[in-house]
Amino acid sequence: MIDTKPLVSAMASIVLMRTITNELIPHELLHFVQSGLHHLFRQFSAEFTIVIEEFQGMARNLVFEAAEAYLGTKATIVAERVKVSKSDDHKKLSFNIDRNEEVSDVFEGVSVKWKLICIQVDSSRIRHYDNESSPVSEIRSYELTFHKKHKNKIFDSYLPYVMDIAKKIKQGNIAIKIHSNEYNRWGREPIKFNHPMSFNTLAIDEELQRDITNDLDKFVRAREFYRRTGKAWKRGYLLYGPPGTGKTSLIAAMANYLNYDIYDMDLTAVHDNKQLKQLLLAMSNRSILVIEDIDCTVNLQNREDDKEVVHNGHNMMTLSGLLNAVDGLWSCCGEEHIIIFTTNHKERLDPALLRPGRMDKQIHLSYCNFSAFKQLATNYLCITEHELYEKIEVLLGQVQVTPAEIAEELTKDADATECLQDLINFLQAKKMIKVENQKNEENIKEEHDNQESL
Repeated sequence: MIDTKPLVSAMASIVLMRTITNELIPHELLHFVQSGLHHLFRQFSAEFTIVIEEFQGMARNLVFEAAEAYLGTKATIVAERVKVSKSDDHKKLSFNIDRNEEVSDVFEGVSVKWKLICIQVDSSRIRHYDNESSPVSEIRSYELTFHKKHKNKIFDSYLPYVMDIAKKIKQGNIAIKIHSNEYNRWGREPIKFNHPMSFNTLAIDEELQRDITNDLDKFVRAREFYRRTGKAWKRGYLLYGPPGTGKTSLIAAMANYLNYDIYDMDLTAVHDNKQLKQLLLAMSNRSILVIEDIDCTVNLQNREDDKEVVHNGHNMMTLSGLLNAVDGLWSCCGEEHIIIFTTNHKERLDPALLRPGRMDKQIHLSYCNFSAFKQLATNYLCITEHELYEKIEVLLGQVQVTPAEIAEELTKDADATECLQDLINFLQAKKMIKVENQKNEENIKEEHDNQESL
């Protein structure tokens, strides 16, 4: 049996000494001695701690938000307790360390330690509010501790690295929204963009797909290039081709690939050049402006006739106004903007709209080839090979058919073989019509030649 008398005696002595100290030494002197000892210990300590509070006055501290996002990637790996949450604006679950948990990290050989400090307080004393109904009931901060000899590296490299990583995490996790214009502004409540199309499921030529994704990758990495060359950080795309060739699907794939919001502009709802400029200035960074069927949505004036025309009390929007909006001085007031025009008839567009700097890349979406068909078959039938593929490849080289027409045929039956056979019948019928039309054209031409010879 363990003798506890010495332990009890020691504890009693400690209590007695604390009582005597509190009675004999003035509180101010005691506080001064304690502060001095704490300062002395800090002088000899090799550690340095940065405190990152959640709020700066009434605003949230951006460094705190960045640390929260960054540590979320570490929490499930090294922490013993984690918190999980998800909002409607986020695509994925968000993880974070729980209060008073510690997370270790290593940056360029330097070890650091993060700790989330939460102090419970009387909510009536706090002026910050997370929302209208729930006052903050605790003060939160992160403590970042490391060896003091690494202060410069932490300040100059590590914290900027954390900010950059957090920015990318947030951008990748924010749900895409689609905006539409009404009256003279973008709608107050954008719609969550749930289009599932991606470059993994987009039915276009494989080589064209690689070219587009490489171009997008180059654009998002080119911040310094645009600054160095004095160009606005934007890029224009013209998507043209017959109806049903995938122009809208390509836009959805681009938005999902970049995680950019879409601003779908209806030019018929834009009264004049001033409103057009205001709409463009109201777009957020990292977004795509889409103007579909640019050749037929409005009757834009030619540049030669580009005078103000009054219509129903409003100045009409002009072609020059559109050109200046996408490529003038005001176009540099946002960053990472992509502008996409679509048309079924490229030949109807004014050449000024097509020049580099306005439409930097022109993408022709044509009829379905065998590469695009195989992607459609994978999407709809969940197959990558079939004995009927060879016959379909031959027929696709003989007729013009859109991806939309192919997709329609592939949804008619649940059995893959029957679907493909129906598609072959459809393509053969197209081929017969084509042959018949050619014969008719030849007969008409022959009759015309005979009449001229007479």
